[in-house]
Amino acid sequence: MLEDTTSALPGLLGVLDLAIARLEAIMLALGVLLMALNTVANVIGRVFFESIYFSEELNRILIILITFAGISYAARHGRHIRMSAIYDTLPPRPRKLLTILISLVTAAFMLGLAWYSLQFLLTTMGRGRVLPALQIPVWITLCWVPLGFLLTGIQYTLTAVKNIIENDIYLSTNVLEGYDNDEREI
Repeated sequence: MLEDTTSALPGLLGVLDLAIARLEAIMLALGVLLMALNTVANVIGRVFFESIYFSEELNRILIILITFAGISYAARHGRHIRMSAIYDTLPPRPRKLLTILISLVTAAFMLGLAWYSLQFLLTTMGRGRVLPALQIPVWITLCWVPLGFLLTGIQYTLTAVKNIIENDIYLSTNVLEGYDNDEREI
């Protein structure tokens, strides 16, 4: 996951793109490894001793982390579900314009969701609720939600920028849509 050492974007945007890529990779790798370790430790504890009382809560926190780091990672690698029947029938120039429009609209929605999830996080923070087993504030478990939406919004914005400045069509900042040589000229 950490093999991305170059960005399709120039200058400061490329640095931002690589920083986000590393953050996503670290969040996903740590989340999955910690979840596996927690689950194995709980199974071993249950068989030989007794269950780890906070294991289920910890796994819920890690699922939230993995989910919201994963949406940005999927956007970066062009892995989100697409309805492409109309898109695939378009010639290259309208397809490029549609890619830019879709990226900008998706970025706006993701940034809007980041804003609303941040408001929810702040509301939850004000209520002072804590997890029953771990006794940590509930809002800490939700920090990943606005961060994931923010990173995804930034990713789609970078995809739009990349499509504006380059001749080829990019589905994400790293994924070039495949064309025959005669289709590449837009």
